[in-house]
Amino acid sequence: MGIVINGEEKEVDDYGYLLEPDYSEEAVQAFATAENITLTEQHWKVINYLRQKYQEEGHTPNMRNLVKGLQDEDVLPEADTKLLFDLFPDGGAAKQGCRIAGLPQPKGKGGY
Repeated sequence: MGIVINGEEKEVDDYGYLLEPDYSEEAVQAFATAENITLTEQHWKVINYLRQKYQEEGHTPNMRNLVKGLQDEDVLPEADTKLLFDLFPDGGAAKQGCRIAGLPQPKGKGGY
């Protein structure tokens, strides 16, 4: 089973992450709806940051590096772990955020 984005079923892994990234706004909306997340400007800042890092580095940052990057690059200066778990309550931005961003499953601890 997959997720339908723009009328096309996209393949996901066992944890609901896309196997291939989809950078469309429709992908974000489809995942957010499926996970009962009402997107705010803060969500979009995190999503766009995760997408940028994935495109630049081939993977997304772990939670610690995500918070640091959002703060240091002035994307979301108020970012901290609590805020990111408030925005993405099912695993935080490093996990649920990646899924909603339309990205493949993040690498494990040693892959960052």
